[in-house]
Amino acid sequence: MKKDVIIACDFSSKEELYAFLKLFPDKKPFLKIGMELYYAEGPEIVKKAKELGHRVFLDLKFHDIPTTVKKSMAVLSSLGVDMVNVHAAGTVPMMEAAREGLGDKSLLIAVTQLTSTTEEVMRRDLLIERPMEETVLHYASRAKAAGLDGVVCSPLEAAAVHETCGESFLTVTPGIRFADGDVGDQARVMTPLKAGKAGSDFIVVGRPITKAPDPAEAYERCVNDFCK
Repeated sequence: MKKDVIIACDFSSKEELYAFLKLFPDKKPFLKIGMELYYAEGPEIVKKAKELGHRVFLDLKFHDIPTTVKKSMAVLSSLGVDMVNVHAAGTVPMMEAAREGLGDKSLLIAVTQLTSTTEEVMRRDLLIERPMEETVLHYASRAKAAGLDGVVCSPLEAAAVHETCGESFLTVTPGIRFADGDVGDQARVMTPLKAGKAGSDFIVVGRPITKAPDPAEAYERCVNDFCK
């Protein structure tokens, strides 16, 4: 699968999204629609993005009992999203239920550890004593066993995930910042160029593009760096 940049559209309204998309008259970037925009506008925002010709990663991070996740995924399957995710911590039965409910027309990936999480936070708040990479690789292996297509991880772990789970097992990596940019609330970060060389299949980039003085130029810079 060809590498690509996914723009995190963390907007609070459809008006903000449409105004942003007008900055790309000749492009159809892959969009991530997360909780903020989805809960503000509902399924219609996904349908509209698809009608406009964009691929959509619906980032709702399901984590519930298997039956609830299966039924929720069955509802989402009608939206035609290109990618959707669950939390790997929901266990293999939950991930298997998600796969069954969603079907095979959309990519299903699992969140390992959020890129805002550090090993210190894992130990203190989650009572996970294992090192970060070991934890991520364990979650990735369980996601693969459940029939998922890949994981969300830091670009720092992308190469190890491929080594453990195979080159065709996708790595979708947030925590991307330009070398001259602010890391914000991210803890485990990498530049687009380094993420591409580290084995990321998709990078998810929000504020470095959406808050840039020229978002279209920032997007092109990101694509050019990542796909070198």
